[in-house]
Amino acid sequence: MNSNDQLRKTVYAALFAALIAAGAFIAIPVGPVPIVLQNLFVLLAGLILGPRWGVYSVALYLLMGGFGFPVFAGGTGGIGRLFGPTGGYLIGYLPAVFVAGLVSHQLKKTRTGDAVAMVAGSVIVYVSGVPWLKFATGMAWDKAFMAGMVPFIPGDLIKIGAAIFAARIIRQVVK
Repeated sequence: MNSNDQLRKTVYAALFAALIAAGAFIAIPVGPVPIVLQNLFVLLAGLILGPRWGVYSVALYLLMGGFGFPVFAGGTGGIGRLFGPTGGYLIGYLPAVFVAGLVSHQLKKTRTGDAVAMVAGSVIVYVSGVPWLKFATGMAWDKAFMAGMVPFIPGDLIKIGAAIFAARIIRQVVK
């Protein structure tokens, strides 16, 4: 990768970190885990930037939030957020973006491949987030699933559809 490609990828990673942060500001509280758009941008980063640069983008976002910048849901920040009820979801963004980028690339960045990639990434976020929510709050497993996963599935399906459409457009612009 030449220096121009490196610079371009760095700018795109920073841009996606900013988009993830912007997506967190649109938060609808529905319990201990709010409905946000940040997961849309996390998974879209994987589709557009690929696994490595997608991880860089999410890591930058998490570092900013961990250092106290108000980039987490509802304009909050601080290391405590990474250990609170939503911490598992936030940490789960790292493997989710990696897998989404890898699967999308392996399946040739087709609509179907992007859908599979985003579903896989979403599952990873839930696998990381729901147990963390359970242990951070002391909820029973059934309540953790009801509070931390079930209400979000319809919205996630809509976000996946929107991201598939957006990815096609963004890929054309980025080329």
